[in-house]
Amino acid sequence: MNETSWNTFSSVNGEGQWPGVDSVYRLIVVAALRNKQLSRGAAPRIEADPLRHRNTSIALEEVKRGLVPFTITGVQEKSENDASLLL
Repeated sequence: MNETSWNTFSSVNGEGQWPGVDSVYRLIVVAALRNKQLSRGAAPRIEADPLRHRNTSIALEEVKRGLVPFTITGVQEKSENDASLLL
């Protein structure tokens, strides 16, 4: 198998290969939700490679290509009150 065809999580922040994904954790959450959609019968947005036909591989490839729209919600800025809760 060609080495360039491997998906690596180490390149999430580095080279911009994962559009809109700012962390490995967000990648995992988005791909897991897309995997669940595929498991429930949603049509793949890419042509599935015969060697990588599992829903997980399809979901990761769709996220990598920017074909899975998602929004980031619930982001709050820390305030002084939040810091006091940690003490």
